[in-house]
Amino acid sequence: MAAPGARSCSLSGLLPAQTSLEYALLDAVTQEEKDSLVYQYLQKVDGWEQDLSVPEFPEGLEWLNTEESISVYRDLCGKVVVLDFFTYCCINCIHLLPDLHALEHTYSDKDGLLIVGVHSAKFPNEKVLDNVKSAILRYNITHPVVNDADASLWQELEVSCWPTLIILGPRGNMLFSLIGEGHREKLFLYTSIALKYYKDRGQIRDNKIGIKLYKDSLPPSPLLFPGKVTVDHVSNRLVIADTGHHRILVVWRNGQIQYSIGGPNPGRKDGMFSESTFNSPQGVAIMDNIIYVADTENHLIRKIDLEAEMVSTVAGIGIQGTDKEGGAKGEEQPISSPWDIVFGRSGPEVQRDDILWIAMAGTHQIWAFLLDYGRLPKKNELKKGTCLRFAGSGNEENRNNSYPHKAGFAQPSGLSLASEEPWSCLFVADSESSANLFAFGDVDGVGINAKLQHPLGVTWDKKRNLVYVADSYNHKIKVVDPKTKNCTTLAGTGDASNVIGSNFTDSTFNEPGGLCIGENGQLLYVADTNNHQIKVMDLETKTVSVLPVFRSESAMVDGPFPAEKQKTLPRLPKSAPGIRLSPVAASPGQTLQFKLRLDLPSGTKLTEGAPSCWFLSAEGNEWLLQGQIPSGEIESISSQPTISLQIPGDCLSLEAVLSISVFLYYCSADSSACMMKGISFSQPLQITDTQQDYIPPVELKYIF
Repeated sequence: MAAPGARSCSLSGLLPAQTSLEYALLDAVTQEEKDSLVYQYLQKVDGWEQDLSVPEFPEGLEWLNTEESISVYRDLCGKVVVLDFFTYCCINCIHLLPDLHALEHTYSDKDGLLIVGVHSAKFPNEKVLDNVKSAILRYNITHPVVNDADASLWQELEVSCWPTLIILGPRGNMLFSLIGEGHREKLFLYTSIALKYYKDRGQIRDNKIGIKLYKDSLPPSPLLFPGKVTVDHVSNRLVIADTGHHRILVVWRNGQIQYSIGGPNPGRKDGMFSESTFNSPQGVAIMDNIIYVADTENHLIRKIDLEAEMVSTVAGIGIQGTDKEGGAKGEEQPISSPWDIVFGRSGPEVQRDDILWIAMAGTHQIWAFLLDYGRLPKKNELKKGTCLRFAGSGNEENRNNSYPHKAGFAQPSGLSLASEEPWSCLFVADSESSANLFAFGDVDGVGINAKLQHPLGVTWDKKRNLVYVADSYNHKIKVVDPKTKNCTTLAGTGDASNVIGSNFTDSTFNEPGGLCIGENGQLLYVADTNNHQIKVMDLETKTVSVLPVFRSESAMVDGPFPAEKQKTLPRLPKSAPGIRLSPVAASPGQTLQFKLRLDLPSGTKLTEGAPSCWFLSAEGNEWLLQGQIPSGEIESISSQPTISLQIPGDCLSLEAVLSISVFLYYCSADSSACMMKGISFSQPLQITDTQQDYIPPVELKYIF
């Protein structure tokens, strides 16, 4: 079907008719009246002499979650289509996703509905396809998404706001637009009546669109988009918000998991560790075996008691709030997308932390939760458990002001407290401001001459009186001297990749989202979000390593983690070498032996307790592995295992290839840097009736 001649290709053509509809809906009392008004509106719009047609998607754009690119006038003919113009950094766009998920669960493409995300980037970093892919995974977007990096469709339609929804009829004809968040009722009303209207006219087709989810192609990972990390300075444990797995991990300094709470799927449930669930948690803070969690997409502040092994809710009601003042008791106070939290004190005379500061990204404010009776500046005495706004007007803006409630923030996403004199201040990573709402970049410099791009994390180094910043979209870690206001790059090249270099500047990151100081100022832990890792930066030796997060048999892991998920074998990294061995002839019933002879670099050792292992695979010839021991651990380099394989009595092929894959976790002798390496050996097998008396063991040699 060719695109019809367009009356106009901008949203302004809809404005007069839709404005009249929305005024009429204000006076409607019953659902029947509302349905009737929308139906009459569609009769009017559908009867226009020429359709108000959306332009075709430009050729050459990159598509995700689909088998191939989509055409409005070829593939979407006969569908009611919701176009979601979004950019993945925008908190308002994130707030809209639950409404779209709910709509998808109500109507499918078989019913005639399809949602298409049109990613129109704000920041240069958001134009990169790999970064859009990561966002799709983080937010569990399962509908088609097109990366319109140059915002060509946005410009043609004169879209002006993130997010904007445009609802199309089955001819590519524009029917409705919804600007901003908070239109769930209208979205469902307009969509449902549009489906009914065009079904009544026989114009809806139930053909399926070829969906191929990007997430289905990914290997399993110990971490998935970790957002924030913090240190328990008493026990030297780390607390990690394993955001993509919807869980909180408590790990020892060597990376061994002590507790896994929540996951792997999103949910909202208090109770014992074994039944508790979270939804994309971000900020974490720990004190006296109590962890507080910014449970971002549940719009809650949660409390984890490690001694009682219980999770409870201390603030929020579980749905997004619009209140910009607060003041109610925590569990009665609606809040909106808390992104980070940090402990603080209400005054210099207070002896212990009595406030939990909250970066409330959803309302562009800084809030406080009272852990004890106390007083905020210019506030009366407040009851324990009170949750209220401390700073920020609630408007998305970049405005400094001596009155906290008149200051303006834009999606604050990181917090760190410098409580000691002369600082006595709270540092905020105000992500959408960067420098101001539309002035961003990657420039080292002093004060406003420095430029960042969507910073998400900040931490105070009281040993050196410095602030470290996760400059997320520049893929760098930067350092700020608050005395001179000088901002410089500490680590990262600016490329979104995963290189562990010989020094800070050679190493790379991919949208790091959180960071914290540990080991008395020696180590800087970084949640390298899109690399699914915790990086460890030694501030004294200037080296970078990866924290090997792993389980052990003795670890107490209580989260509801499916058994089949635990048994999933890892995939080798793409960089792993592959060695093809000489063919071996064997007859049914004979046993082959493979002796591992792997050498680590000088001065290194296997990481104690980490899951170094081997496993077998035989793609296309899985019969070869029936009844075999398919995997095993490697506990020592000095005593490596011998792997046995007995050729089955019933062979389905005379030729097969056996793959022996090996994962090794090792670290330097002083454990200051840890690495993971993999290798694969391919062993061609020739099955023969000729019985051999002896088949010598095959040595699998490699020097890393």
